[in-house]
Amino acid sequence: MPSSTAAADRGLARAQPLADIEPAIALGALDGRYRGVVAPLVDHLSEPALNRARVHVEVEWLIHLTERQVVPGVRRLTDDEQAALRRVVTSFGAAEIEEMAATERVTQHDVKAVEYFLKSRLREIAPASEDAGLAELIHFCCTSEDINNLSYALMVQGAVRDVWLPRARDLVDALTGMARDLAEVPLLAHTHGQPATPTTMGKELAVLAWRLRRQLDRVDDAQFLGKINGATGTYGAHTAAVPDADWEDVSRTFVEHLGLTWNPLTTQIESHDWQAELYADLARFNRVLHNMCTDVWSYISMGYFAQVRGQGTVGSSTMPHKVNPIRFENAEANLEVSNALFDVLAGTLVQSRLQRDLTDSSMQRNIGSAFGHSLLAIDNAGRGLAGLDAVPEAMAADLDRNWEVLGEAVQSAMRALGAQGVPGMEEPYERLKELTRGRRIGQEDLVAFVQGLGLPPEVEERLAAMTPLSYTGLAPGLVRHLP
Repeated sequence: MPSSTAAADRGLARAQPLADIEPAIALGALDGRYRGVVAPLVDHLSEPALNRARVHVEVEWLIHLTERQVVPGVRRLTDDEQAALRRVVTSFGAAEIEEMAATERVTQHDVKAVEYFLKSRLREIAPASEDAGLAELIHFCCTSEDINNLSYALMVQGAVRDVWLPRARDLVDALTGMARDLAEVPLLAHTHGQPATPTTMGKELAVLAWRLRRQLDRVDDAQFLGKINGATGTYGAHTAAVPDADWEDVSRTFVEHLGLTWNPLTTQIESHDWQAELYADLARFNRVLHNMCTDVWSYISMGYFAQVRGQGTVGSSTMPHKVNPIRFENAEANLEVSNALFDVLAGTLVQSRLQRDLTDSSMQRNIGSAFGHSLLAIDNAGRGLAGLDAVPEAMAADLDRNWEVLGEAVQSAMRALGAQGVPGMEEPYERLKELTRGRRIGQEDLVAFVQGLGLPPEVEERLAAMTPLSYTGLAPGLVRHLP
């Protein structure tokens, strides 16, 4: 029998190294198979997006310092110079990405590479012969984390507001629309996997839509904090350089100018608590969405939903009759990956040894993957919902096979009558249990039981006319609570 090594030598071990192929092949699914779905996040959470955000922060810091005349004797930048500096940000593209990467290979420091990049641009905008010292206000009194924390806050804010929230809202809107459309379609509820009090499909979907929208509201209310206060959060360099400036006001107004919430008390790092709070809310949304996917998957397996055919999809590679609920299964898997990342981000980022360690630096580079898998799940879930047709006949057939669920209604009516002093209503629960538990009953069995109870005529008539299809309580109207 050949050894495993020999077998490998005849196979993949001799294959062309895929790592040598240009353009480079993606290692992960988000940058490969699913790139089209998650591509909008590249503008916010990729490494080049981080560098562009750093350039933006550095440009705005320079403008802020000169506009407020923080450093005595340094002139204000003209409107044209400010516009030219801001164009460095808006025109940031492939050439700038490569230039900065080349600089970083020399500096071995990413933020320093940003500083040198911007100084080179400033020399073109404001020649050194006229403003020899102006470039020294780039990165003035800043530690790298002053720039990084603001950059990440802006990046995450943009990813949430411009990409994730709109996609998530579209999904919840679609689910809300389904809930309204199916508000009056009776459904056999299942508690603990057993037939239970009837409800409506619309009401059950509305519960999920309500839960998801609450989490969206929490995400929408998120705060994105930032700081710019030096190496250990004391403004030490600032007060040493320019002791008469109101540095706390300079810091606060700058952070707020960026559209962020100022954090007045930090170590070298902004504490990242806001990130942990946000990621917990995003993970909770993911978990509710996971619940939706498993419920809808179950309804499909029961025949309550039919998956739309004729979309050019292959359900099974060997069984032609099958249309697999793969959208919901793919969503589940991606939600689990996303939550694993959001959970570790939230747990790790709130920890830092004394005034600074670098665990957050590596950890935050996974933010894009966490958002990407969530976005991919939202896309799959939305496509899955769009491919469903409700089958009211299947739901009705299940209800008609389970008349015993009306036992709850009859014993509850008996309890109410007993409380009012009507004779013969003793032990209603026990009597209904004897009738229904462990066996199926039909309409005739239930009507005969009701007619033998000695109920007031109007109550007897109401209960005898009840069916599993009609016993949905207020469920159809409850859907109106959805916004």
